[in-house]
Amino acid sequence: MEENKSVNEQELQDDYQETDIFLWANNLVQLKEDLKIELFLINKNSVVYKTSRSKDLEMHLHSILIDPILEYVLEGADQGLVVRNFEDAEQEQMVLQKTKLINVVKAREVLSWLRTQEAEIEQFVEEEHDLKRIKGVIARISHPEMEQPFYVAKVLPSSNMMKGNAGWLVRGGKFVPFDADGALRIPTDNQLLIVDQDIFVFNQTKLEQLFNYNAKKAAIAEKKVAEIQDNFKLSFEEGASLNSMVMEKKALVNKLQKIDPTNVKQDELLNHAEELGIEMMTDTNGSIIIMDTKDLTKFVNLLNDDYYESPMTGLKYEIKSKKPLKLEEPDELKEALGAIDEQPK
Repeated sequence: MEENKSVNEQELQDDYQETDIFLWANNLVQLKEDLKIELFLINKNSVVYKTSRSKDLEMHLHSILIDPILEYVLEGADQGLVVRNFEDAEQEQMVLQKTKLINVVKAREVLSWLRTQEAEIEQFVEEEHDLKRIKGVIARISHPEMEQPFYVAKVLPSSNMMKGNAGWLVRGGKFVPFDADGALRIPTDNQLLIVDQDIFVFNQTKLEQLFNYNAKKAAIAEKKVAEIQDNFKLSFEEGASLNSMVMEKKALVNKLQKIDPTNVKQDELLNHAEELGIEMMTDTNGSIIIMDTKDLTKFVNLLNDDYYESPMTGLKYEIKSKKPLKLEEPDELKEALGAIDEQPK
């Protein structure tokens, strides 16, 4: 899966054109009755599965996947709905947030499988794949007159799924055994819509739950990456970049939120690494070599001063969280002692 994990990043950068969601919705109305809907499941490891379904579900899928989005966008156009970049806008009434597909690594991975590796996607079988491990659903929606399909994605809460041996049915006024392998209920609320190279975000929490992308944190991390590149010389494998590698690791995105890349110089960082016995290789130009996310994690940990050698025991630690020690200032200490002396004996 690693070889095919994302839509070509440079192609997305070079060819990006913003989607006019209002024009898209108006055009879709003309095609709505003949849209083809294909449903895929996404598990907790972002593995994609094909599904089969009865034709009886066709109109139901229209009513929960397409109709609410069209209604929201078209009615919103008349009421002053505006579209803003997710990274710049807070969630509020009459604002539809969006972000570029290139920003969301996990979404690109899923679409890459649907676009280029569909023949390798397995059919979902409950006995083999376990319904309770499914975290989301993505619908690919197409029409012969559309240049490319669009996608509707939703989170599937575990409370919306039931395995065959876990429940009863009410039939004819009495409870009877649940006689299916499993059941799921797709949420009816609008969550995520992918059109061309944009993701329209109706619910920002769902974007993070399904594709591990927090736009606000990602925007801060991107600024930190720029500061790191200004202050350090780094060397990457061909086709890799600091920004793309950081965005693939949620832990690194979180860690970069409070790092100040100007607090330490490159020579100081390398010397500290050598003292601790942490290997950081450099090339002939003196650039720090980052071959993979393991190297990048070590670099960010050093930048965040997460490695420590105890002067008392000589033991070396990786510190998972730090709370600065607040020492009392001399004046504060004198005031505290004075207050004790003034108390009645």
